[in-house]
Amino acid sequence: MKQNTDYGIEIQKTYLEIMLSDAQTFVRCQGIFDPQNFDRKLQPTAEFIKNFVEEHNTLPTEKIVNSACTQTKLEVPQGLNDQHYDWLLTDFETFSRHKSLERAILESADLLEKGEYGPVETKIKEAVQIGLQKDLGIDYFADPKGRLMGLKDNNGQVSTGWESLDKKLFGGFNKGELNIFAGGSGAGKSLFLANLGCNWALNGMNVVYLTLELSENLVAMRVDSMMTDIPSREIFRDLDTVEMKVRMAGKKAGKLQIKYMPAQSNVNDVRAYLKELQIKNGWTIDFLLIDYLDLLMPVSAKVSPNDLFVKDKYVSEELRNLARELNILFVTASQLNRSAVEEVEFDHSHISGGISKINTADNVFGIFTSRAMRERGRYQIQAMKTRSSSGVGMKVDLEFDIESLRIRDLGDDEEYQQFKKQSSSIYDQIKAKSIQSDPQNDATVEDEPGKIVADVQSTKLKQMLAGIKQKG
Repeated sequence: MKQNTDYGIEIQKTYLEIMLSDAQTFVRCQGIFDPQNFDRKLQPTAEFIKNFVEEHNTLPTEKIVNSACTQTKLEVPQGLNDQHYDWLLTDFETFSRHKSLERAILESADLLEKGEYGPVETKIKEAVQIGLQKDLGIDYFADPKGRLMGLKDNNGQVSTGWESLDKKLFGGFNKGELNIFAGGSGAGKSLFLANLGCNWALNGMNVVYLTLELSENLVAMRVDSMMTDIPSREIFRDLDTVEMKVRMAGKKAGKLQIKYMPAQSNVNDVRAYLKELQIKNGWTIDFLLIDYLDLLMPVSAKVSPNDLFVKDKYVSEELRNLARELNILFVTASQLNRSAVEEVEFDHSHISGGISKINTADNVFGIFTSRAMRERGRYQIQAMKTRSSSGVGMKVDLEFDIESLRIRDLGDDEEYQQFKKQSSSIYDQIKAKSIQSDPQNDATVEDEPGKIVADVQSTKLKQMLAGIKQKG
């Protein structure tokens, strides 16, 4: 049957009549069934049907509806087939979207006059997205290999640029996830985000860095040092060299857009900017970095900025939805509270604003550093939550070059590699001595060295305990 484009009262009446003829069909339409979309004469009838189903968990009969709603009489048709029901589902979906969009436009007039563009965009977006539930999920047994290959190809595991961190995450971050780096004031949150941006841009990806705190020029100058290995204090001494190195890096790199947005901006502001950027520049955004989450406000004006738990819950959920909507890799930062300043181990209680961010985020990492670590050029990443791996509690040490502001794997550091080699050698010596200390076990040294060490240590422990008991 041809899809209808005339949504007069008669066709609306037909929708209700066909729905009353089949409970299954009504259930499929129930998610988008809004009495406000119907003609004024039909709204009481639609409202009655909706309320009756919610109260009694069953459809009212034609007789019940007509007895309660005398203004318009319904006549349930007989002899309907699958084609009729298929037509209803398709046509009613279009009707519902059309009417909701029409109403959203009318309701937006006052908002536009007030300059409140965020709520307008929300209303329009919600109306456009109205539709029947067609995603039925995954048929687990149908195609295991195809399912896994799809996950591998489309989930978008992307390297962070730090191999040691990637290993703990089983490959890196995934598109559509909300990833948070949390740190105290001065811990280097912005530097971490800027380094991630550099890593991804140099790998040919398109990156957007939104700063809600620092100016665009300051962020860009930090990136200058990271891109060129020229210390920030020397940037202005040789501008020609800086320009040459930046342009050379840019020939092989993807895009890196740095944009300042005022604090108190919301996710709708971010979405609008990204859309404008894509339209004007014509390139697809792969990665979004926001510095930082705590400075954003929720879209809903009803949420008080003083209620940090609720505010951060809304903002976190909105950001995660945005990442999924755009299918991009998204990383932001958050503040650790004062109780975390002197702590060596981070947990959920150290996140500023409460646990709501952690509950929503896919991965949360604490940035730990001390004065001694900074002097040695070291930073430590602690996993507070990982959704895609079992790495909660793991720690990754990274090198920080104070001159170039670059964060790198310690695996690339010669001094660290030498230290690891020496440490390993010392451990092997200690292990060898432990094995040799029990002559009774010489015959089994080659076969079970690990067991020998354990047995020796166990024997010594038992002797110590026995000695303590005798003294007591």
